[in-house]
Amino acid sequence: MATDFGIDLGTQRTVIYSGKSIVLDELTAVSYETRTGELIAAGDDAYNMLGRTPASVTAVCPIKNGVIAEYDVAESMLSAFLNQVANNKMFKARVMVAVPSSITEMQKRSIYNACSSSGARDVCLIEGPVAAAIGIGLDFTTPKGSIIVDVGAGTTDIATLSMGGLVKYQSTNVAGSSFNNAIAKYIKREHSVIIGPHTAEQIKRQIGCVTQRPLELTITAKGQHQFTGMPQTFEINTNEMITALYDTAVSICKSVQSVIEKTPPEMTGDIYSDGITLIGGGSILYGFPEFLANYIGVKVTTVDNPKTCVAKGTAMALKNFDLLKNGDYRFKSLDELSMA
Repeated sequence: MATDFGIDLGTQRTVIYSGKSIVLDELTAVSYETRTGELIAAGDDAYNMLGRTPASVTAVCPIKNGVIAEYDVAESMLSAFLNQVANNKMFKARVMVAVPSSITEMQKRSIYNACSSSGARDVCLIEGPVAAAIGIGLDFTTPKGSIIVDVGAGTTDIATLSMGGLVKYQSTNVAGSSFNNAIAKYIKREHSVIIGPHTAEQIKRQIGCVTQRPLELTITAKGQHQFTGMPQTFEINTNEMITALYDTAVSICKSVQSVIEKTPPEMTGDIYSDGITLIGGGSILYGFPEFLANYIGVKVTTVDNPKTCVAKGTAMALKNFDLLKNGDYRFKSLDELSMA
């Protein structure tokens, strides 16, 4: 069995690649006994418990904005995931983890330690946009500028690449979850109904959009009345979605514009010729590629595997380290970290 694993440790989903295939694709969540800390479930099963547990059980998402927010919980989740895919043979495994391009040294160390403590033999980190470029087969090894925009759940990672490395980059917390929050705020303001993150996500998936659809869609959803506290049903349509999501979409576009403005002029010319590559779960929001293209004034290209190309890129990089020319890409063991 392959002993190298490429991991996209996302705010909403964790995807693990081994060789040429996905070996795990689960929601990033953990549930555990509140008093003892004993793990109950990790992944999809734990996510379904969010907001529905008794006091004796705690269910959380340990990754916030692309980085570890609750270390012990994240370690338990990673251990469960890695043992699942490695059949409890983690003493042989090497792991490469995709991280936001603007991650701090302290956050890097937290991920190193969590992976190592979960049983990985050696750990290497790679910036998400670099992994994505490899995963989609984008040639960024030449002196030509390319830009990748990764709209994840907790982080939008934007980076221009050239000659095998990052040139300019920015990570912003305005991302897929921000669209969910915008939906919840709009419904509370306009319908006086409070909804949870699950309902907001479902509404976004079913009718979410930032441009006009060919036909207006309307769905019925449920929540809690803001003033009475009682269960309440309401209807919401796609035109309301455009209003609710507009400001969030513009904020992401402004971040993309900011990175392009900081990019050297020669590379900017390349970008305006070749366009923007859009990936991540947020890229599938109806109308967002067109919205971004109209705002920036360049074409936007989407990919066939927007949610998994980062994890795929980590696995490909593990097999061919020559793809990583410019940057501190090397495996570190727990012993080496302890001496740092």
